[in-house]
Formats: sequence, structure tokens, C-alpha cells
Amino acid sequence: MLCELKIANLALIESLHLDLCENGGNGLVVMTGETGAGKSIMLRAIHLLTGGRASADWIRNGEESCTVEALFEIPSANTLLHSLFVKQGIDVDETLVMKRVVSRKGRSRMYINGSPSTVKMAAELAVNLLNVASQHDHQQLLQPYFHLDFLDTMGETWPLRQQFDGLFGKWQEKRDALQQLLKQEQEKEQRKDFLKYQLKEIQDIQPVPGEDEALAEEKKRLKSADTLIKISRKSHGLFANSLLDGLTQIRMDMGQVAELDVDAEDLAAELAGFSYQAEDLVVKLREYRDSLNNDPYRLEAVNERLNELQGLKRKYGNTLEEVISFSQEAETELQQIENLDKAVIECEAEVQKLENDLCSQAAYLSEQRKETAGKLEKSMTEELSSLAFNQSGLEVRFQEHDNIMDALRQSGWDKVEFFFSANPGEPPRPLVKVASGGELSRLMLAFKCLLAKKDMVETVIFDEVDAGIGGEAAEAVARKIQELSSHHQVICITHLPQIAARGTTHFLVEKGVEGGRTQSGINLLGEGQRVDEVGRMLAGESVSEQTRAWAKELLGKGRAKG
Repeated sequence: MLCELKIANLALIESLHLDLCENGGNGLVVMTGETGAGKSIMLRAIHLLTGGRASADWIRNGEESCTVEALFEIPSANTLLHSLFVKQGIDVDETLVMKRVVSRKGRSRMYINGSPSTVKMAAELAVNLLNVASQHDHQQLLQPYFHLDFLDTMGETWPLRQQFDGLFGKWQEKRDALQQLLKQEQEKEQRKDFLKYQLKEIQDIQPVPGEDEALAEEKKRLKSADTLIKISRKSHGLFANSLLDGLTQIRMDMGQVAELDVDAEDLAAELAGFSYQAEDLVVKLREYRDSLNNDPYRLEAVNERLNELQGLKRKYGNTLEEVISFSQEAETELQQIENLDKAVIECEAEVQKLENDLCSQAAYLSEQRKETAGKLEKSMTEELSSLAFNQSGLEVRFQEHDNIMDALRQSGWDKVEFFFSANPGEPPRPLVKVASGGELSRLMLAFKCLLAKKDMVETVIFDEVDAGIGGEAAEAVARKIQELSSHHQVICITHLPQIAARGTTHFLVEKGVEGGRTQSGINLLGEGQRVDEVGRMLAGESVSEQTRAWAKELLGKGRAKG
């Protein structure tokens, strides 16, 4: 249960510390106050703690950040919550502290038991810590789209629905793949001919990696053949005749010098080595000279080959390596086209199997929902009877469908809508057409009471769910909320004196000016103060002794649980 709530610099609240367990924590905690006093700020704080989106606009003017912190007591019997702690690596004994800090720069930080956490983790925990019912939920009741969500929540069939959703996604993916294969099959002959043409063009030319670069060099050499031949002949003549003869003579002379002077042996050896190296270079120069050929026919062939390779690169890749890779991919695609019929048959079989599994799961899910619907209708009749609805009832209607495959969606094939009749003798009609604001409030309260009896959530928060209610209905709603508080911690923000009078703990939300600034504060009321506040709720500012007597009567009835 929620034991403590601390708020700093949130909207009109500068600093606030609420101890909700001062009277044991159980029972009905009511919060009342004038419209605009700041009651909604409490819900904003809960919104932040449960992972809701934060806004820098919520920070009190002049401050750089706001902080919301809550202390929860965790019962050992709540195995689901404890399993979540283990899953998220949170060390929890008997208490859990959640903290949210929002900065002026828009940054938000979440802490769980002092350790940094994520908003997603906080939201997952919050679902099992508390349940908030607000006027927004009333609007959801008017939208048939949400009715299936209500039904799955009541029947605890969300795990089945999520399992179906996963299978539905696989079916969609495989069905799309089949459609793509069928489209390829329609176009396969045209595509096949085109690929064969491209592949033949590449295979006829048979490009080799790096061939174009080698041919470019050869082309450059052939274009300069005359100059190369002339220079190489001249160089060979100079080297082979005068220079080489001179080196030979030097080698012979230095050999004789070395015989006469031992100090010249190393020099003679070096010159001899250089002479022999020169002879090798003459041979290589001659071979290079002889390899040169002024061949215009070869130049033309090289140009033609380069043009062919350039044509391939223009069509299939920037390099010959890319061209060759393209041809390999074309061969692979051709092979796939050849095997397309087989792939279509296999894919059709997979789609059919997934459809069979989908229909089987959808049927089972629908069966569970219809069973839940029957129980819900019976339970809602009992709940509504205790909320001053005489002979009224809720019907859950399932839309019929001719083609089950057309009806399939992520949630199954069921489409449901709640029908309601508030008056005896009147046929049930869609909620949106018959339910008033007060009736919606009581319907939502009945739903929340049913859910609270089933789940492990200990704290239920009602935010002005009493809108549009008065008279006998107000008394009935007050009794129902008080009944719920006998086995749950219930926090109720209300404008109804009938509900406020039944609270075991009563907080007054007030707005005032301190130090020239507007502030909202929350104070725990004593018995005499409660009489004044309930009196104000009954008669506004015109509280008389008769009004105070009525307030005392309501408070006495609340204590007696009447």
C-alpha cells in the first residue's frame, strides 16, 4: 500500500509530506477542497511516479526541478510483484521507494530503492502497486474500442491475447511474403528473360578483376611505342658499347691493382661486382628494347576491349569486381526464379498452418471471453444493484461475422460492445446512447470494484469519479467505496459530502498566499474540522447549525458504516 508521499516544487506545491499510514494505512482516505485548490496536483504526482510523461511546465516557477517520492509497503503474499522485483534486479524486503526528478531542461530521472531505473520499469511495477480511476476512464466506457480491453482485464485473458498477437504478426509477415512471391511469379518470365540477357552480356565479355587497369597501362605504352623504341635503342647502344667496355677494362685493371696492393682488394671487388651488374642490366635493357612493338592492330584491340569493359561498368557497377558480383547475384536470382513454384507451394503451406493455428487460438480466446462476459453480466447486476440501479443490467454483445479471416485482427476475431439499460422495461442500448454522466460514474465504480476484488493491487485511487451523482445514488456510491476500503487502501478525491463523511482519514487541500506567492497545501483534519469541511461541502459558505448537524449525522453514519 501507499504509505508516504513527498512532493517538492510541483506546480503550486512547494513542499509536502503526506503520511497515509498514520491510521494504519487501510480504509478510506478522502481528499476534499475547493475547485482549483490543487487536488489534481496529487494525481499529477502519482502520474509521474507511475512512469507517465513529464513536462517542465509542471515545475514550480523559479525552481530548477521538481521531485516526487513515494514509500510503498509490499506484502509478502504478492508473489507477482516479488517476481517482478527479481526480474528487474530490485532488492526489496518489506518496503519500496520510488522517486522521480524532473528538471527544467526537460530531463527526467527515475529511482527505485535509491538505484537509477527506467520509466518503463516503473510503469511495469506501478500496474501492480496501484490502480487509478479517473473521469478519463468514463470516456473509455463510451468507446466500444476499449470494451474488449475491459473484458480481457476482467477475464485475465491478456496473456492469451498477447500470445495471439505474436502469432498474428508471424502470419502477417508470412502472408506478405507469399504475396511477394505470387507477384514475382506473375512477372517471373519477363524478369527471367531480362536476367538472362544481362548475364549473357557479362559472360560473353568475361571480365577479369583488374583487367581494365592493366589494359589502360598497355594502351598508354602502345600509344608511345615509337618514342619508347627510339629511346631504349639509344640507351642500349650507349650502355652496351662505350660504357660497358669501359667498365670491363676498369674491372681488369683493378684486378691487377689488387694483386699489387692488398688495400685495393675491397675496391676492386666492388667495381668488379658493379661491372657484372652492368652486364646484367645491358641484357635486361636489350630484352625491354626487343619487347617493344609499334602495333596499331593491338592498340585497336585494346581500345575495343576497354570500351566493352567500360560498357559493363556503366550498366552493372563502378568496378569490374562489382560487375562480376552483379553477375553472381543474377545467377542466384535466376536459380530462385527456377525454384519459385516450389517456394510458393511451401509458403502457402506455412500460411495455411498459421491460419489454422490463428483460428484455433482465436476460437479459444473467444470462448474464454464469452465465459467472462457471462460472469461479468451477472457480477455487474449485483454491483449495480448496490449502486442504486434498480433492475438494471449490463450486456456484453459479440458482433457476428460471416468471414472469420476478414474479422481477424491483433486482438482476435471478437468485436464486443457493452449495452446497458438503466430503467426496467427498456431494452439495452449502447452505452454511448443511454448512459448519463452519473450513470457512467457508477458503472465505472462497479467495474473498478470487480477488478479490485480479483487482483493483488492494494491501493485504489479515485479521482472525482462521483461526477454527476447526487441524492440516493451518492449515498450508494459512498457505501460502495467504503465497502471497497474494507479490503483495499482507497484514496478518493471527491466533491461529495456523502463520500467525504465515510473516510477514515480526511485531508483538506487548500490554496493560499504565503510570502507573496500562491501555494497549495494539504492538512489532516481533526474531528471538529471534518464537521466544518463536510458542512462546507453541503452548503458552501452558508453553513448553519442545521448544516453542521447534518454534517455530524453524515460523519456518524460513516463511522457506523451505514
